[in-house]
Amino acid sequence: MPLIDMPLKELMVYPGRNPCPADFDEYWDKGLAEMKSLDPQIELVPQDTGSTFAECFGLYFTGVGGSRIYAKYLRPKKSVGRHPAVVMFHGYSQNSGEWWDKLVYGAQGFSVFALDCRGQGGLSQDMGGVTGNTFKGQIIRGLDDKPEKLLFRSIFLDCAQLAGIAMKMPEVDEKRVGALGGSQGGGLTLACAALEPGIKKAAPVFPFLCDYQRAWEMDLAKGAYEELANYFRQFDPLHERESEIFMKLGYIDNQHLAKRIRAEVLMPVGLMDTTCPPSTQFAAYNKITSTKNLLIYPDFGHEGLPGVNDLIFKFMATL
Repeated sequence: MPLIDMPLKELMVYPGRNPCPADFDEYWDKGLAEMKSLDPQIELVPQDTGSTFAECFGLYFTGVGGSRIYAKYLRPKKSVGRHPAVVMFHGYSQNSGEWWDKLVYGAQGFSVFALDCRGQGGLSQDMGGVTGNTFKGQIIRGLDDKPEKLLFRSIFLDCAQLAGIAMKMPEVDEKRVGALGGSQGGGLTLACAALEPGIKKAAPVFPFLCDYQRAWEMDLAKGAYEELANYFRQFDPLHERESEIFMKLGYIDNQHLAKRIRAEVLMPVGLMDTTCPPSTQFAAYNKITSTKNLLIYPDFGHEGLPGVNDLIFKFMATL
């Protein structure tokens, strides 16, 4: 078959390329402590979706840095006892989308929580306040500031915080919560499962935000990863800071968070993916030590994968 990356045999043992900072675990432990110290000030705003079986709300909470974060939230109108829930994450620059795909899980008797990432295409606030470039890309947001200012640190913590909020809802069984999403949503699914160990099942579809240096070295810092190439061209054209830059990006690299995951993982991957190269995804997958399974699509790239939503629904249905 054609190859845009390593042969599958090599992908299955690929260890990743982007370096990991020495204080990585301390960095995220401090971030989680900051997140847990917050008063989330949860607000629910009823939404009329026309559903006969689910109550729907706009859910607002205060995340790290004081930003008010928005998520869609629905729960079954009739439920006996506590039931499972899923948290859902969207693609880069987008938003939580429409209600219909959340209602599918609501019809199954689940509560559903779907995040709008701060600073992207939805209703969540991004309070900002970083030194350096803020144009075209959130991976590089905060690179010229201290590591705690990296924007994806805040977004990853928003994901974990939303999962924690879901688990504390009186109708939700906290031991039966899953996470899912594709592309950026896949990367955020990995981050959520890593930072909220109570996540039971995770379905990251061709995850973004993994092994940045590998994507750049493959000359695939285009599209989703274009901001990496732009950053070097604008702020480090001689690559005098290359090692420093990739080391700092290591704080928000899901391959290094993956070792924290305790959830059962189902991960679909397209081997012809030139947006999120397969090796970057395998760098994260290979570090997961919990129960895991790949769905490999040899002829597909960063696109709709036939049957994958049905398989994920079946996977989550047994929560």
